[in-house]
Amino acid sequence: MLRQLPPALPDPNVLVGLAVADDAAVYRLSDDLALVQTVDFFPPVVDDPYFFGAIAVANAVSDVYAMGGRPITGLNILCYPVKTDLPEDVLPAILRGGYEKAAEAGFAIVGGHTVDDPEPKYGLCVTGLVHPAQVTTKAGARPGDQLVLTKPLGIGIITTGIKAGVVAPEVEARAIQVMSTLNKAAAEVMVAHGVKAATDITGYGLLGHLGEMCRASGLSATIFSARVPVLEAAWELAASGVIPGGTMRNLDWLTKFVDWHPEVSLDAQTVLADAQTSGGLLIAVPAERLDAVLESLRRAGTLAAAHIGEFTAGQSGRVRVVL
Repeated sequence: MLRQLPPALPDPNVLVGLAVADDAAVYRLSDDLALVQTVDFFPPVVDDPYFFGAIAVANAVSDVYAMGGRPITGLNILCYPVKTDLPEDVLPAILRGGYEKAAEAGFAIVGGHTVDDPEPKYGLCVTGLVHPAQVTTKAGARPGDQLVLTKPLGIGIITTGIKAGVVAPEVEARAIQVMSTLNKAAAEVMVAHGVKAATDITGYGLLGHLGEMCRASGLSATIFSARVPVLEAAWELAASGVIPGGTMRNLDWLTKFVDWHPEVSLDAQTVLADAQTSGGLLIAVPAERLDAVLESLRRAGTLAAAHIGEFTAGQSGRVRVVL
């Protein structure tokens, strides 16, 4: 769609813009300061309005973290029906969940905009700060960089199971915990260790977003499927056919650039393609810093600190999945 737009006005201070498919825009203000800007919103992924608000904000701010930035302000984006049979406490609960998650992240929600819409939707436009030399982009990976993932996969499958009413309460609670956990700690570790390439895992799934990193960096990659952390309930749900439409579309898209080892099961392919909401960071770590980064992530308490693969100097954009 964006290819149909005229070229953006040239501005040397736009460090990351429409010319590349990255997680957020970056605009240089001075030699040592740049803005990071992003926006994201979506309809409810869980029934609890408070946690919906918290998840929406954790998801939106994740793009700032993926660029190595620190969020400073947010603007609410809210679609909500003026005429509704929903209880009066639903809307305040959504906004409170978002407000408290932003406070946990250390930034203020300073305004926003509301539109009358029959289906509720909520999210945030987030502004952050980053040093221009510390921006982490999808294009910053180098051959030999090791791939580290900071949250387990399976969220799309489980939230589909929640909507279908086939998920136990404890599974739903775990999924909510994963989605509402900020990527703040992972980003701080990443920046402290001088990482140059990262992305966050959302709608295109692990392999879709990894493919973007490969194309942007001119590299290929290998994923060791058995090392990828996955929420246990996702395996049973995938095997029983509880799979979101977005994940199925991802699977079809992956045929263009993913080479599967013949013993990687269809269920494993589905999980690796699963469309995530508020997933973890996928970090390209120089091999000599891998052990230190993994140890720092564990000390920081990230939900996962998994070494799942590596970048190689093969055909640009290809991803190989092995056992």
